[in-house]
Amino acid sequence: MKRLWDTNFPLLILLYLLRDVTSQVNPGVCRYPLGMSGGQIQDEDISASSQWSESTAARYGRLDFEEGDGAWCPETVEPDSLKEFLQIDLRSLHFITLVGTQGRHAGGIGNEFAQMYKIKYSRDGSRWISWRNRQGKQVIEGNRNAYDIVLKDLEPPIIARFVRFMPVSDHSMNVCMRVELYGCEWLDGLVSYNAPVGEQMSLEGESVHLNDSVYDGAVIFSMTEGLGQLTDGMCGLDDFTQSHVYNVWPGYDYVGWTNESFSSGYVEIMFEFDRARNFTTMKVHCNNMFTRHVKAFRQVMCYFRSEADWEAKPLSFSPSPDDVNPSARFVTVSLANHMASAIKCQFYFADTWMMFSEITFQSDTAMYNTTLAPPKTGGGPPTSTQPDDSNTRILIGCLVAIIFILVAIIVIILWRQVWQKMLEKASRRMLDDELTASLSTQSEVFSYTHNNPSSSSGPSEQESSSTYERIFPLGPDYQEPSRLIRKLPEFTEEAGLTNAAVAATASKAPAATVGQDGVPHYAEADIVNLQGVTGGNTYAVPALTMDLLSGKDVAVEEFPRKLLTFKEKLGEGQFGEVHLCEAEGMQEFMNKDFPFDITENQPELVAVKMLRADANKNARNDFLKEIKIMSRLKDPNIIRLLAVCICSDPLCMITEYMENGDLNQFLCRHEPEGQLALISNAPTVSYSNLCYMATQIASGMRYLSSLNFVHRDLATRNCLVGKNYTIKIADFGMSRNLYSGDYYRIQGRAVLPIRWMSWESILLGKFTTASDVWAFGVTLWETLTFCKEQPYSQLTDEQVIENTGEFFRDQKRQIYLPQPALCPDPVYKIMLSCWRRNTKERPSFQEIYRALLESQA
Repeated sequence: MKRLWDTNFPLLILLYLLRDVTSQVNPGVCRYPLGMSGGQIQDEDISASSQWSESTAARYGRLDFEEGDGAWCPETVEPDSLKEFLQIDLRSLHFITLVGTQGRHAGGIGNEFAQMYKIKYSRDGSRWISWRNRQGKQVIEGNRNAYDIVLKDLEPPIIARFVRFMPVSDHSMNVCMRVELYGCEWLDGLVSYNAPVGEQMSLEGESVHLNDSVYDGAVIFSMTEGLGQLTDGMCGLDDFTQSHVYNVWPGYDYVGWTNESFSSGYVEIMFEFDRARNFTTMKVHCNNMFTRHVKAFRQVMCYFRSEADWEAKPLSFSPSPDDVNPSARFVTVSLANHMASAIKCQFYFADTWMMFSEITFQSDTAMYNTTLAPPKTGGGPPTSTQPDDSNTRILIGCLVAIIFILVAIIVIILWRQVWQKMLEKASRRMLDDELTASLSTQSEVFSYTHNNPSSSSGPSEQESSSTYERIFPLGPDYQEPSRLIRKLPEFTEEAGLTNAAVAATASKAPAATVGQDGVPHYAEADIVNLQGVTGGNTYAVPALTMDLLSGKDVAVEEFPRKLLTFKEKLGEGQFGEVHLCEAEGMQEFMNKDFPFDITENQPELVAVKMLRADANKNARNDFLKEIKIMSRLKDPNIIRLLAVCICSDPLCMITEYMENGDLNQFLCRHEPEGQLALISNAPTVSYSNLCYMATQIASGMRYLSSLNFVHRDLATRNCLVGKNYTIKIADFGMSRNLYSGDYYRIQGRAVLPIRWMSWESILLGKFTTASDVWAFGVTLWETLTFCKEQPYSQLTDEQVIENTGEFFRDQKRQIYLPQPALCPDPVYKIMLSCWRRNTKERPSFQEIYRALLESQA
């Protein structure tokens, strides 16, 4: 990983310089603090409706700051009054995905906070829009005490320059607030789109509403002066009747129209931008479910307006028709570097229906002056000001200088890569000699449990600390490590594992090697890496266990493919897909010695992992190995393999799927029991049921760890929920687009779930039962926060990695996840024990299971 940073960090700088040309917003990673807590937002850009006193003015409303009297405090907030607000001017348009709030603590002197608040925003400072979530609710649940930070995802996100936080109360009271905004700059520059109102489709007796439900402009006969679902960063699914968002209507992700309503044969959409821009491409995400008479557009005609008038000659583009693949897709339209501040596009129907879920633009700011000169004294018409030659020369000189700087950076990168390879070879040679010397007399049978490790002596703590001097110091700026002798492990492309872990597999190192903390890593060696359909492993399986399985037949039956009915694509990986299906007659294939939650004579909901027919030989072999392993796992809290389809391509394995989906989405749809839940009329889950579900996860992991299986991706997204809060552990999360933001991305690809990973997994490539224990602590934290926010949501991915360096150095500067409001002290102590630096000091899953049972007594 260190090498990854060393070689790619300057390239990231280069990409940042060129971002106007290539950037698109991804809500999963667009979560950076915008400057309230960091100080980038200046005091003059923070204003308020009122204040208690000068020491509680707007400028003191910065998250996690204790200056002045500790927060912004308005005059008394009256019930049902929205006159009090804290306003932030971001100076330019931003895509805002997350907000954070905090009360006034002031070292224990203050105890004021906002229990609820609303948000208003504006792109121009004149028209203000009230934010609503996807269900139409405006009120956001705020703080429960004066010091904890509460982060709330904005679903949908907002595009704005000005944002107002407006405290809400049902009775007259004093409140104080500190706030932060999270997101990224809105590089599209789009400030509004005007389009016909989306229509309603009748499909098999069910209404599919294809309207733009989050549009923030005027909606009468058409949509004007607003933004909505076409710019919310969420692409629709292949099946438009399904949605990424739960508890919404069919067709929610798309805006759609039928050709019966347009005699002209096209839908016209006009896009207004913040300033004149040089447009390179437009990307339109279209549905192409032609079996439902829905296709991508046949042709698009685009007109450009740079000043007052529209250009007479339009740009025309016709995509290649596709009557084979029903998947939704981005259609890229070349805009040929047209200069414009507005674009009007006419999209022609290719079938009865046309549906869009996202439209993005790639552009650069116009490089010439388009302002009008003052009128002449003679009263003649205004004339365009010509570009200043001196300014042009300065601009060309700056561009040449930038090019020289970039060339120098590239030369430095290449030189460093060559030098690093030479150092790496030398250090690897030294490391091999050291390992050979320390293990030269070892000939015992490899041990796979921590009760019988075959360990060698490791380096001292002092040596370890000096090796990793100044790794990723937590701060706003990247700092180069002054000395880094040992390289951090790199990421591999296919399996999402680090090179260190892969090297351990390839070399078949002893099962108990000594890590940087002097503790044996007792379950990481001789690991069989399974690619499966997602390109990642289901579980990390010891080779010895795999050898024991290899001589046995698969203990599951062949299932007739014709009895499977497709419902939804759950995810997609490198070698295949995971589908949600209904299976008829599955009761006959279920193992009678194991209890299943089934309904007689009813189709069963199952997950079907399907390997593509063109998958390579290694993937096919790994798929069959995975079937063997899954067929041996028999535990009430582990997803079971029910049947297979391996007599013909594509190879399929059929596993259980629980009716309530995954735990993450299940908890997001619920609220804790209490007054706020009664007010919002939301479904609730009691604390005792939360603990019951967490205990089941611990029980399932206790079973896996007893077999020395390492899950590597334990999280609420990989726990499925059945009737009566039954939990079963699965492994679908990595393949689902819904959770792409939970994985650290390299070159646009989800690789590792770093927010759930232990420090030694990230820095040293050590994946063990102890690292699964760490992930369980994060999963328990998710559960008790109702999955309302991502772990370490206040940190960027890079800062999360930096924080692991603090765990390594162990100088008490590491950041832990905070204690959830619902979490009693004994349960939080369980979490903290899971995150101990020394792997040997972390509890076993058996100990965690017992502790959770005792906490419920």
